Amino acid sequence: MKPIATLIATVSFAFATHALAAAPVGNEAPDVLVKRISADVLDTAKSDKDIQAGDRQKIIGLVQNKILPFVDTEKMTALAAGRFWRQATPAQQKRLSEEFRTLLVYTYSGALSQIKNDDKVEFKPLRADPADTDVEVRSQVNSSRGEPITLNYRLNKGPQGWKIFDINVLGAWLVETYKGNFSSEINKTGIDGLIGKLAERNKQLAGKPLAAPAK
Repeated sequence: MKPIATLIATVSFAFATHALAAAPVGNEAPDVLVKRISADVLDTAKSDKDIQAGDRQKIIGLVQNKILPFVDTEKMTALAAGRFWRQATPAQQKRLSEEFRTLLVYTYSGALSQIKNDDKVEFKPLRADPADTDVEVRSQVNSSRGEPITLNYRLNKGPQGWKIFDINVLGAWLVETYKGNFSSEINKTGIDGLIGKLAERNKQLAGKPLAAPAK
């Protein structure tokens, strides 16, 4: 299993790209959605002097307003929890989703703080039928600092349109990475123990610089 730090550090490349013209939100294809989000976030980050200076609250606000609405955090949490999700009470599911969402905010915020202007993302042709509701958007990050990096997204189409529910960086899916950690902690301390551990981790991240990813 790849370290979480590696995933967090390289997820930053997701936001360094240029988009096609955006279609109406409800009708746009999943690959166009990903490109639009990337361009919107990058343009905002580049034009805001406070974000460029590392303003923590503005970076977190950018993630909450422009990225998280297009991420299905409940689905990600359920997949990461695996069979334990069905064993959790509704209250536990709610708490677990909230803590995992907060962790993702710090993850994306830390990634966003590491954007480099020379990173370019090349999107691959979408392999999907019009009727598909679960697709993978594939891309490759080209950077002057090293070899190309694979960066793929899984999206699911629901009543509110397409939403991202997993990201693959360097061959490792984010959900699978967390799944091993979640399972290990639940087996040791139960679902409430996992919730407590995530809450404690989020408290630690709240006091750390965004550029220092979780390990």
